[in-house]
Amino acid sequence: MMLRTIADEVRAHGMFVMGHDEGRVLIGADATFWAAFTAASEYHDGIADPIDRYSKRVIKPLAARLKAQAEFPSDGPPYAPFIRWALDTGRFWQSPTGMMVHDTAGLMISIRGALIFDTTLTPSPAQPSPCETCTDRPCIDACPVNALSDTHPYDVPSCKAYLDTPPGEGCMTFGCHVRRACPISQTFDRADAQSAFHMQAFRD
Repeated sequence: MMLRTIADEVRAHGMFVMGHDEGRVLIGADATFWAAFTAASEYHDGIADPIDRYSKRVIKPLAARLKAQAEFPSDGPPYAPFIRWALDTGRFWQSPTGMMVHDTAGLMISIRGALIFDTTLTPSPAQPSPCETCTDRPCIDACPVNALSDTHPYDVPSCKAYLDTPPGEGCMTFGCHVRRACPISQTFDRADAQSAFHMQAFRD
């Protein structure tokens, strides 16, 4: 019932429950997030960090009503261990490239916040990673400059250098080639404008 309440509350704001463990519920951006966000005041007010501020405006009051503590990936240092929390839900795994993959969002993960409860929630049953049954593994060779692969850590300098070239405009406009290559990502239908927004923030 608690999870249903949370899901119903955040759905109108373009978010969904991405997973939970015994004490935490992770809330992320769904395929309708960009439409909801661009209709909000934070998108238009010209103040820094609009997505973070929008997420907090939605999640903080919900946490207060449910007597939970709200945590956000942007708050820190120190930063809350969102990657560990995500992996603990059983709905996130590490992909061959090292990035996390989600059971319905694929590599298009945008965790907007977490609700921390004192009470114990029933965790989701453990599931195998979808990467285990992905025979083509298109993510491992999708990067034009091999910045993300299964053979070495993420080469951030090479990635950013490529984004500053004319061929890199494809990543800037439509999002990271690797994220888009994931078959699950392709069914998630995230708006290209949202991917472009995140890419611009990453490059800057």
